[in-house]
Amino acid sequence: MPVKVYNTLSGTKETVQPPPGGRFTMYTCGPTVYDSTHAGHLIPPIVGDVVKRYLRSLGYEVYWAHNFTDVEDKIIRRAQEEGTTPEAIAERYIAEYLEVLEDLGIDTVDVFPRVSQHMDDIIAMIQALVDKGYAYAVDGDVYFDVTRFPGYGKLSRRSLDELEAGARVQVDERKRNPADFALWKSAKPGEPSWPSPWGPGRPGWHIECSVMAYKHLGYPVDFHGGGIDLIFPHHENEIAQSEAFNDGRPFVRYWLHNGLLKMDAEKMSKSLGNFVSARELLDRYGPAVLRFYVLSHHYRSPREFSEARLEEARRAQRRLQAAYDVLRDALDRAAAAGDGPPGAAAGAGSAAAGGEVAAAGGDGAAALRAAAREAREAYHAAMRDDFNTAEAIAALFDLAHAVNTCIHRGEASGPGGAEALRAALAVFDEADAVLGILRRGPAAAARDDGLQRVVDGLVELLLQVREEARQERDWVRADRIRDGLTRLGFVVEDTPAGPRWRWEP
Repeated sequence: MPVKVYNTLSGTKETVQPPPGGRFTMYTCGPTVYDSTHAGHLIPPIVGDVVKRYLRSLGYEVYWAHNFTDVEDKIIRRAQEEGTTPEAIAERYIAEYLEVLEDLGIDTVDVFPRVSQHMDDIIAMIQALVDKGYAYAVDGDVYFDVTRFPGYGKLSRRSLDELEAGARVQVDERKRNPADFALWKSAKPGEPSWPSPWGPGRPGWHIECSVMAYKHLGYPVDFHGGGIDLIFPHHENEIAQSEAFNDGRPFVRYWLHNGLLKMDAEKMSKSLGNFVSARELLDRYGPAVLRFYVLSHHYRSPREFSEARLEEARRAQRRLQAAYDVLRDALDRAAAAGDGPPGAAAGAGSAAAGGEVAAAGGDGAAALRAAAREAREAYHAAMRDDFNTAEAIAALFDLAHAVNTCIHRGEASGPGGAEALRAALAVFDEADAVLGILRRGPAAAARDDGLQRVVDGLVELLLQVREEARQERDWVRADRIRDGLTRLGFVVEDTPAGPRWRWEP
């Protein structure tokens, strides 16, 4: 089954044609680093991470560039307000953003280009556009002449007449056309600048991404991502200047635009002041819940931000996590009873997930093997259909229901049951290697691993003491231990196979 994506440029779903050699390139627009990373910033990198991981799971290479805009008006103003340098402001918030990505388990970005590191390349591309007749200089500024590019407006489906009427463009009498946009801005007093053939200044916003994409990925770029708010003018202008520079050859093959995170029906943004910091959300909810919240929507869908929605995501993620934990626990118990190897399934488990292994077992085990096979097929069908993570997660919930049914009915014992459990675990692990909704990010895992082992050991010890109390019919002591664990956020379930616990803070 081929992978299909909705291409903003064509307005249709298209079958992805792998590039020669099977190596994809991907560019996503990153943040302008003048303030703390907010929740809305999480969507593009999480989506990009999933796209890369899924394509990689199919055997393709993906080289991903995710940029930082570290030269911009807002950074300059912030530096002036704080009495520091724009470089210091940018470094502070770049470090914060990278820490957030690390805690989210996003370690798949290959390069983080910065505008400030590409000035020579930017000036060279602008000069090429001037030489080709697509750009012109006026009083130290350089503008792109949109009338020289016949396809201008093809991404946003806007006509030049509409744009010349003044939609989202500033009136400047020095422009040849109202829709012309700045490639280079002449220096103003007190602002950082770089020397250029047109005098000291700094680049316009749009040229920066064209240059960084060309420098690190070449043209055409296979996938270009970003929020739908960037379709116009940013991505429209990227296309015009990139294709003009490249003699009309395509800039991007597939444009993927994610829906925005909204608060009170408005886009969450720093400029509007209606944002919640990503660090605060990570501390309160953890990376698995935040990834679950983002990925439980299709990437093109808008998301309404609220505490209630996040709590819904937390409860749903807990249900899935609980089924996964119960599954692993049942496999460990099966291994202790001599019914098969413990932990994650290896080759045999993967084959069972595909229905290749027929093991002895009851109807419950057979039903679970069938559910694992169906869940895997549904997961891949969803991901190949425009990376539909919402449907992929729904397939995991169907499998979780089958797992819980099999285990609670006592149908997971014996070699056939263990084989069915390993088949289910293989599906969960395959999907989670892409989605990352059942595991913490590597930084958080490394930081908490030692403490987690201590907590696990203490809880198991308390449950052992409680079991001894129950055997002695000392219900008061047993209940006191359970109530104490409950107050600390530990949920204890008594099952025929013994007590199980999970933490729900």
